Amino acid sequence: MLCEAGSGHPGGSLSATDILTALYFKVLRHDPKNPKWPDRDRVILSKGHGAPALYAALAHAGYFPIKDLMTLRKLDSPLQGHPDMRRLPGLEASTGSLGQGLSIGVGTALAGRLDKKGYYSYVILSDGETNEGQTWEAASFAAHHGLDHLIAIMDYNKFQLDDAVKSIIDMEPVVDKWKAFNWQVFEIDGHDMKLIVDTLEQAKKVSGKPIIIVAHTIKGKGISFMENNNHYHGVAPTKEEAERALKELEAKKL
Repeated sequence: MLCEAGSGHPGGSLSATDILTALYFKVLRHDPKNPKWPDRDRVILSKGHGAPALYAALAHAGYFPIKDLMTLRKLDSPLQGHPDMRRLPGLEASTGSLGQGLSIGVGTALAGRLDKKGYYSYVILSDGETNEGQTWEAASFAAHHGLDHLIAIMDYNKFQLDDAVKSIIDMEPVVDKWKAFNWQVFEIDGHDMKLIVDTLEQAKKVSGKPIIIVAHTIKGKGISFMENNNHYHGVAPTKEEAERALKELEAKKL
């Protein structure tokens, strides 16, 4: 998709792919034939630049034809560079301005409580966007109101646009910070599918406080020359690189 578009964000899309796969194919209560079902679980991709991974999950789950994935970032395509909920079924929020997604998730979780619905709101955060103050305002609000149907997942791949997160604003100790904000914290390998699914199910049993899963991931996961290589934060692969990458991914399936 990114090679065809000639632009986009491969590194952060690949680091979040296992998380999105676990959600859409093992955990979520959703209906692709009825995207506005009032009782559906909500997924907010706060790190909107990871949209290619979200689009792939939505297409394979049945929200729109898989062939449409190749229209990514093209004129008049609903698959914009960042999610636009007005254009594509299955999107819960228009995101990409980093730091805002958790606030949106707080809103949907609070609405669910007021409407006496049992759905869960899942927010996928980047590690870099936790530099933003709005994230922590939302964290304070969620804990104060005991929003236990709010589950945040931090895609902790340790990089952001300009450099390693620790070189921009080091967020460690991450787990202690969220605990201090009175969140229930789980810390996992974000590429262990069974562990991701089991932790998401365990998170739904928490009562009286919001939940965050700190998922340790690898930027560019699955492609040797992209892994932990921040050059591929926002650089699409060339045709030759895409062919090499696809061969590596296909080999891992065997």
